[in-house]
Amino acid sequence: MDPSRTKFWNWSWDELVTFDLPAVFDLVYKETGQKIDYVGHSLGTLIALASFSEGRLVNQLKSAALLSPIAYLSHMNTALGAAAARAFVGEITTLFGLAEFNPKGEPVANFLKALCAYPGVDCYDLLTAVTGHNCCLNSSTVDLFLKNEPQSTSTKNMVHLAQTVRDGILAKYNYGRTDYNVLHYGEAYPPVYNLSNIPHNLPLFISYGGRDALSDARDVDTLLDSLKHHDVDKMTVQFIKEYAHADFIMGVDAKDIVYNAVVSFFKHQH
Repeated sequence: MDPSRTKFWNWSWDELVTFDLPAVFDLVYKETGQKIDYVGHSLGTLIALASFSEGRLVNQLKSAALLSPIAYLSHMNTALGAAAARAFVGEITTLFGLAEFNPKGEPVANFLKALCAYPGVDCYDLLTAVTGHNCCLNSSTVDLFLKNEPQSTSTKNMVHLAQTVRDGILAKYNYGRTDYNVLHYGEAYPPVYNLSNIPHNLPLFISYGGRDALSDARDVDTLLDSLKHHDVDKMTVQFIKEYAHADFIMGVDAKDIVYNAVVSFFKHQH
């Protein structure tokens, strides 16, 4: 499909759950013939948990490590994120005609500029404004990251994430009208992803930070509560008090603190 066409961007993270992640699993499983040890960060944890809750992928899965999990977002405490979630109320009439949400494009840049003018929103350091005060980043690594990121997503996906923030539940995309929801789901409200349906014997490693503004510790507590019936010996939880969202992928000590622990967890499952 052509990225310049509106249809190309007609998706939210529901489609990542239904199509994209299963396609990745199918390819890896076909090529290796082995069950998969999955690692996800941020949105990668959201689509994994939603998939697992629907019984998808679990037959191809050995274990999963979830870093900065964002299944629930109601306590997300970045001023920019909260302003953005409010701005998407009503399915953002100013941007919904724009199918591609490109942070480097002029329409979205102007939208973000307007958000940054909100009282209490400081966008001087945009990475911190979105992720929280990261403790352990190398400036050259951040510069390289920002040369390539953030990439485009769909406006529909941004709307869905905003719904997740505002509603405080993990549910499928809300089309904003009862008749549209009935057309897509057969019911007036979008179905909820029930995380308690995740197989209780699936080995899970969950790592989160005390300074993470996206994966707030209170929301992680909600996630852990939804997994309270999980087999105790199949769940490993790591809390890193000084870590924020980006430390998990770019922290100078992430290998020693996080990745080595993930590798040890995976080895223990084999």
